[in-house]
Amino acid sequence: MIRKAENKDLSRIAEIQVFNYRLYFYPIFQSDEYYFSELQVPTVIRNYESELDTLYVFDDGVVKGFIKIEDTYIARLFVEPVLQNAAIGSRLLEYAVKEHHADHLWALEKNVNAIRFYERNGFVATGERKLEEGTEEYLVLLRRKKEGEA
Repeated sequence: MIRKAENKDLSRIAEIQVFNYRLYFYPIFQSDEYYFSELQVPTVIRNYESELDTLYVFDDGVVKGFIKIEDTYIARLFVEPVLQNAAIGSRLLEYAVKEHHADHLWALEKNVNAIRFYERNGFVATGERKLEEGTEEYLVLLRRKKEGEA
C-alpha cells in the first residue's frame, strides 16, 4: 500500500497538498495571494518533479496520502482531508520510521492537531523553535522517542 511515487502520482500529490494547505494553513497565515494565486496544483507538480526519489504514496487503488522523506527527516506528510483519521498518516509515518529510520520533523507551532498526531505516533517536541521563513509563525522540532525512552 505504500510505494515510491511515480510521475503519474504527481497531480494527486499536489492536489492533496493544496487542499491541506488551504484548509489548515490559510486560517493561520491569511495570505490570499499565496493560497489562491501562487499555490496551484501545476506549480506544486513542477516543484516535485525533480524530487520523486523522496516521495512515497499510500495507494490502495487510489492515492490517499503521501510522505516526503529526506534522509531521516520527514519533510512533508499529508493525507486527503476527507480521509483523515483512517490511520493513513500513521501508516505513512510508521513506514518512514521503519524503512528510512526517520527520526525528526518540523511542525507549525499553531498546528496543534498535527503536533498531537505526531506525539501519538512516538514523536516529542524538543523545545527547539524556528521562524517559518518569511513569516512571523514558528515551527517546532519533534524527534522520535528512542527505544525505552519515556
